[in-house]
Amino acid sequence: MDETSLTHGELFTVLTNKAARGKKGSIVAIVSGTSSEAIIPILEKMPLRLRKKVEEITLDMAGSMNQIAKKCFPNAVRVTDRFHVQKLALEGVQDLRIKHRWEALDQENEGIEKAKRQRKAYRPEILANGDSLKQLLARSRYTLYKSPKEWTDSQKLRAKLLFERYPDIHKAYQLSQSLKNIFKENRGKIYAFTRLARWHEEVAQSGFKSFNTISRTIQNHYQT
Repeated sequence: MDETSLTHGELFTVLTNKAARGKKGSIVAIVSGTSSEAIIPILEKMPLRLRKKVEEITLDMAGSMNQIAKKCFPNAVRVTDRFHVQKLALEGVQDLRIKHRWEALDQENEGIEKAKRQRKAYRPEILANGDSLKQLLARSRYTLYKSPKEWTDSQKLRAKLLFERYPDIHKAYQLSQSLKNIFKENRGKIYAFTRLARWHEEVAQSGFKSFNTISRTIQNHYQT
């Protein structure tokens, strides 16, 4: 169960059956809105005997989604969708990139104004790949969404320059990737929880406010 935007930014709650593998019967329901008060009466139109057969339901961390799942599928184990967890970590990396980009824009504006006062032409610093600092930070957006093995040659160089100049972005990226790998490497719950505990410790040591928020969010949904 997840929410999605279909038209003009309006949100819908979509319930799908993974066992159908994208074929007939995959879409169980598409309901306008995301509030539990709107969704529960619609889903309860399905016979209770069928809803009781649902063994597991995957959802995001919204309280309304949890309430819908609990009320409509009483026997189902509720599982927090890993992609929503990973998305938070990716957004934490992007927050740092954007913060530094604003700083680079301010730095460039100050340079332009200084050059004008001195009646000189402004020449920004140009890096080894031809980017200015402002361009490096803007063009690194998609690079930071991908794993290193997916980078093109130009993205590898851009990442190298970015991480050399901004070690905090590099650390945040590593935290994001290590969280992704915990979900990706399926060796059992005990092994994963041990790695997750170490990840929480690394986050605490990093001092990143956004990642500490992510860490607390994960801990608050630990059982799912």
